[in-house]
Amino acid sequence: MPLLEIFQKSEKQIKKEEKEEKPKIIIDIHEKNSLVVSELIELGCEIEFQKLEVGDYIADGFLIERKTAKDFLSSMINKRLQTQLLSLKTHENSVLIIEDFDERYETNINTNAIRGFLMSVLFDFKIPIIFTEDYQDTAHYLYLLGKSKRKGDISIRAKRKTLNKKEKIQFILEGFPGIGPSKAKKLIKKFKTIKNVINASTEDLQEVLGKKTEDFLKLID
Repeated sequence: MPLLEIFQKSEKQIKKEEKEEKPKIIIDIHEKNSLVVSELIELGCEIEFQKLEVGDYIADGFLIERKTAKDFLSSMINKRLQTQLLSLKTHENSVLIIEDFDERYETNINTNAIRGFLMSVLFDFKIPIIFTEDYQDTAHYLYLLGKSKRKGDISIRAKRKTLNKKEKIQFILEGFPGIGPSKAKKLIKKFKTIKNVINASTEDLQEVLGKKTEDFLKLID
């Protein structure tokens, strides 16, 4: 069922359907003590704990990574989030939930850097973002996602989408430290193949990677 149809339903209709069927949510074991889980149980969801390779929740084919505002900012700084986003982008129907997010959140990070990273999630990684008020709001979004399509059983291995040749090259290049989507695309445009990137001169690499060239060459060697 399209999400828009769910949002357009009246409260009476939704309550009636809630009595008839409950969505199944698969939850990563690391989220076991989360208040989101207790709220999902309160909503009547069928829950199952699994060790997920990627993401925190699976709701009817949607792979969801949940971050609190604090976790989002810290993982943005230590580059852990970029790695997680790389894994998310190889799956269909991936979603990033940022909970209790506020641009005025007390942090030393430049707000434009935060905005820029959010735009990178949307346009470079092509992963939709849902901003929620708190754990209860997050649980309600998961509930709706779980009721969105209702097509068969949920697999603990989210369906991977097929990458074309250029996307595969970009995916590999983004695995190197200091190379994000933007630099990866520039490398592809300049060198065409991974072999050409590896065999490129230091001077040519510096035109794209700048100060990151030395780290890249050390890893190659």
